[in-house]
Amino acid sequence: MNANPKTVIVTGASSGIGFAIAKAYLERGDNVVGNARTMERLQAAADKLGHPARFVPVAGDIAQPATAQALLERAVQAFGKVDILINNAGIFLAKPIADYTEDDVEAMVGTNLKGVFYPSQAVAAHMAANKSGHIVNITASIAMQPTAKVPALLPVLIKGGLNHATRALALELAPSNVKVNAVAPGIIETPMHGKDEGTRNFLKGLNPSHTIGSTQDVVDAVLYLTDSNFTSGAVLNVDDGAASGTW
Repeated sequence: MNANPKTVIVTGASSGIGFAIAKAYLERGDNVVGNARTMERLQAAADKLGHPARFVPVAGDIAQPATAQALLERAVQAFGKVDILINNAGIFLAKPIADYTEDDVEAMVGTNLKGVFYPSQAVAAHMAANKSGHIVNITASIAMQPTAKVPALLPVLIKGGLNHATRALALELAPSNVKVNAVAPGIIETPMHGKDEGTRNFLKGLNPSHTIGSTQDVVDAVLYLTDSNFTSGAVLNVDDGAASGTW
């Protein structure tokens, strides 16, 4: 049993990387407040996660300020405070610039930009008042090193901005002992990639080792950052070298 449990907010907690992050903190004995768009998805995740006394589901569109505020309020109500925020919710739309639609832009800005800004805004004052806290943004390796193999202007534009915003917020919150970092995953094994062998072979070719990472690789990076008391403003690539340069 964890004698000093942390309270962790995880957005996009119902599947993929977010689910794996929520699971890792619960297995440590921490408390998790998880967000997804629908309660049905969250309940399905909760059934798999177990630990119902330490997992609080909060459904809603993370692009809305009210959802971010609800996450903070429910966390404080259930567990007293928020120690860690993992801004994981995100969508990835890769296509040539001419093919992006207005709906694509709104979706990406809503989930990937507003969905980081509003939760961070909601918890920043809370953490600053407590003189402790960790914020981790899940961004993308491709924003560090774009590739002609995958035209993806919108993800690069937004996730690249978040990498720089991570450093800016780290400086802003440093006097309050709040650490702000990012993890930039490359190709990670999640349900979104499917099982088609041709697709998987293409994805393997997007990093120099020709492999696909696991959600545990991202979890390990997140846990390292939130365990560290002297790391802030870092963007940690989890991509087996894909962002190291052209190759």
